[in-house]
Amino acid sequence: MKVAIMGAGLSGLTCAIMLERNGIKPVIFEKRRCVGDRFINSEAFLSILTRPVADPIQYFSDKYQLYLKPVSPITSLHLFSNKSKTVIEQPVGFINIRGRHRQSFEMQLAEQTSSNIHFHSKHTYEQLANEYSHVILATGDAEYAIRMNNYQESVSVTLKGATVKGHFDRYSVYIWLDHDLAPKGYSYLLPFSEKEANIVTAYPDWRKESNEEMNDRWLRFYERIRSHLNQSLKITDQFQITNYKIGICKQPRIGNTLFTGNCFGSIMPFLGFGQFDAILTGIYAAYDLIGYGSYHELTKPLRKSYQDSLALRRGMELLDNHHLDFIVRNFDRSIVQKLVKPSHLNPLSVLSQVIKPFVKQ
Repeated sequence: MKVAIMGAGLSGLTCAIMLERNGIKPVIFEKRRCVGDRFINSEAFLSILTRPVADPIQYFSDKYQLYLKPVSPITSLHLFSNKSKTVIEQPVGFINIRGRHRQSFEMQLAEQTSSNIHFHSKHTYEQLANEYSHVILATGDAEYAIRMNNYQESVSVTLKGATVKGHFDRYSVYIWLDHDLAPKGYSYLLPFSEKEANIVTAYPDWRKESNEEMNDRWLRFYERIRSHLNQSLKITDQFQITNYKIGICKQPRIGNTLFTGNCFGSIMPFLGFGQFDAILTGIYAAYDLIGYGSYHELTKPLRKSYQDSLALRRGMELLDNHHLDFIVRNFDRSIVQKLVKPSHLNPLSVLSQVIKPFVKQ
């Protein structure tokens, strides 16, 4: 068996690690110059999105001997709407770093693999499929899945973000549900040290926006954060992505080609985070090749989570700022405690079942 992995991101590197442990040495092809060669940003494991797994860091360590070090646990979640706010003082997940940072998850996974990585690769999928018996598509986007008519797009989004310098509580996360800042979307601040944080606004491409409108919306968000924290927050790095497609592949495996990570559809439409599922697709793809199970069957729960998350996103799109103010203002602490308390309850699934009758997916 000759295995090629196209992409040295979360799912590709995880797949390589699992294959190596079972006597298969894949070859990784990465078009960038190094692992994590992208803008630095912080992301989060939120337990409400990974249930019934409440602690994904422990889960990957104990179950798969896959060791990841987050920046910090999240013990305080500040939730804002246009005119309301609430603070949830509960452990709700972890913050980690992505991109070209020495502590990023990509860098950590690269240290755990010994597979040969070809950087600056110009190999196409077609070339690899001819040369190797199996190909893992872990490219970080849906390009090849779309080309192969194996992708169902759910939403196209605009993301704009920056790294800012200031003074932060590394255990606190800030989320804004405010259509003035991100229409039918969300904005957030995730610190990855006491001195640096990532600020991001993300919303669907529900109408064509000019660069002037986009920049004006971004400046309102930036000023809102600076005013709230009473800090100047110097911007040191920025990124902007438009027309980024969120969707899921129709078939996780076609012949000897397996779709993983964002090529599979690991990004959760509700809040946009998808690291947990991306890593699992890498594990499950390797398990399929070494005979531990069917990739199609193993990924069924991930496809269910995706559909539940999509239902919540569609539900959020029905709300205006008055609805969001009411929800945030009346957020019941006892409900929050039930949602974050470790159990076999899957809040994402429960909430999606409540809202599905009211939305079209």
